[in-house]
Amino acid sequence: MVEILPNWHPVFVHFTVSLLALAAALHLLSHFLPKGELANQLTIVARWNLWIGVGFTVFTVAAGWHAFYTVNHDTPSHLAMIAHRNWAMATFVLFLGIAGWEVYLSRRGKGKGWLFAGLLVIAVGLLLSTAWHGAELVYRHGLGVMSMPKPEGPGHAHDHGEDHGDMPAQDAAVLHEDVHANGHDGAANGEHPHEAEPAAKTPIADGAATVPITAGHAHAPGTKPHKD
Repeated sequence: MVEILPNWHPVFVHFTVSLLALAAALHLLSHFLPKGELANQLTIVARWNLWIGVGFTVFTVAAGWHAFYTVNHDTPSHLAMIAHRNWAMATFVLFLGIAGWEVYLSRRGKGKGWLFAGLLVIAVGLLLSTAWHGAELVYRHGLGVMSMPKPEGPGHAHDHGEDHGDMPAQDAAVLHEDVHANGHDGAANGEHPHEAEPAAKTPIADGAATVPITAGHAHAPGTKPHKD
């Protein structure tokens, strides 16, 4: 099997979000359109998107549970993972029920009512919230990220922690030399010298772990492991 880091969950989840969101949108559109050929065609397309989306969601949930117990994380990201998991399970159960209801309606030849449309709206809201929490895990907590990109080139942070925009690296170096030289000259002339600049700190991603990370879960030194 092709190895995908950290696992297959990020692959399946895109099918889940796109297919279920499209199914809900088409179902709602066909619900408000006058009964006719166009509404019937939209219902058929929405029905298949819903069923296929729920099928992909089974794999998405399975891969998500595997990621929950295998991806390296710290205490703050663990709490975020629990929130994402809870939203995901509520979303999955609701869409699973809607898909089963759609099977019943299609076999009996019945149309969708307001209750069906209302549940779709709620399900889409849960889906978007689940997706947002999942994005927080990656972009805020850095889960599943192998390494952070190094800031290089114009417009990125430099070693001195300043952003020179489009200033060439040579001009930026000259600027720093002038600033340091002026500071030392002022001290030699009896003026109050500037304080020594603090040592450059390596920037870390917002929410990234600051304690040693171990497989499955990491805790800060001196704390007791908690139970989920």
